[in-house]
Amino acid sequence: MGAPSVLISGASIAGPALAYWLDAYGWRTTVVERFGELREEGQNIDVRGAGREVARRMGIEEEIRKASTGERGTEFVRADGARLARFAAGTSDSDGATAELEILRGQLSRILVERTRPRTRYVFGDRIIALDDHGDAVTVTFASGARQVHDVVVLAEGLRSRTRGLVFPDVDPVHELDFYVAYLTIPRVAGDTDLWRWHSAGRGRSVTLRPDNVGTVRATLGFLSDVRGLDELDREAQVTILRRTFADVGWEASRVLAALGRAPLYFDAVGQARLPSWSRGRVALVGDAAYCASPISGMGTSLALAGAYVLAGELAGHPHRTAFARYERVMRPYVEQAQKLPPGAPGIANPRGRVGLAAMNGALRVAGAVSGGPLGGMVSRWFTPPAEAIELPAYPEAEGRPGLPDRF
Repeated sequence: MGAPSVLISGASIAGPALAYWLDAYGWRTTVVERFGELREEGQNIDVRGAGREVARRMGIEEEIRKASTGERGTEFVRADGARLARFAAGTSDSDGATAELEILRGQLSRILVERTRPRTRYVFGDRIIALDDHGDAVTVTFASGARQVHDVVVLAEGLRSRTRGLVFPDVDPVHELDFYVAYLTIPRVAGDTDLWRWHSAGRGRSVTLRPDNVGTVRATLGFLSDVRGLDELDREAQVTILRRTFADVGWEASRVLAALGRAPLYFDAVGQARLPSWSRGRVALVGDAAYCASPISGMGTSLALAGAYVLAGELAGHPHRTAFARYERVMRPYVEQAQKLPPGAPGIANPRGRVGLAAMNGALRVAGAVSGGPLGGMVSRWFTPPAEAIELPAYPEAEGRPGLPDRF
């Protein structure tokens, strides 16, 4: 028998990372991605804690550093642009609202894909439509009509993965957080800085601007709402909602709204994935499809990289049922910590009423003034996710290690 084979669905972060490690263990790896090409877009993401340690073990930490967005810290501003508080970027693997390593999602994805291309087969523009797990292997049917047989299938898709429903048709895994975010890329102007600038506007709304390393600015418009399905509307309807919701907001809101007609736009309903199990038979989940903690957590990349590392390490040493159980045993406590958002989030950073907004701004003003004191430390901890809250297993040396087809 040859080396065991795995089909991975999703070519963002967790998918290529899993392919990297299984490649190293001698597996035959295929990644399918429903988009026609690797997506270069995406907002700023943090590489923290365990995620950064995995990147270090992969030998890509310096590559990530070279592609850094250059974000130097976080600044909260009033409607007139005056500073309320400023907090410097982190100086360690994990601390700070702005991590020491910040990179655009699309650029991290490209780094991972390029590292795996020599040994991983990538199929773009196709997707899984059926999975037939017949005990000793899984037969996969694709939208293109193609069929493949693999020892294991792993879904490394997003929070609202469609393929996950083929595996868990009886589970509704998405926990909504009643918060929408519109992500845009807009032109950089002379007044922009290398800070993540944040304006909370009241009535549950916020506007942010973040620098990137390609000469543009990544903007967000976020707002609280318990109305479901806005993310499923067409672009024209979403633009209308955004313009009406932010029409009276100051600072840079008018500039962002003016760009809606032409800027790339991604409109997201923020939520978390909560499942009682991350596998069924020979099919497993990793990354956001399994345990999305939401962008509010600051933990998405760390969970994706750590989860891929652990899942691959366990599959290299154990039959799939044992490997999946061990993977979940290692990762579940880490995920639970990540999904415990700061108290009151997302509402605390997007107050609905004037009293809440005044209280938040007052606390930020004081904390920014005494950033080295106890209150400043408390705010810093509020913005620092539990990215190190896991002890990564030390798996045997991967490179050149044979797979285990006889135990699959």
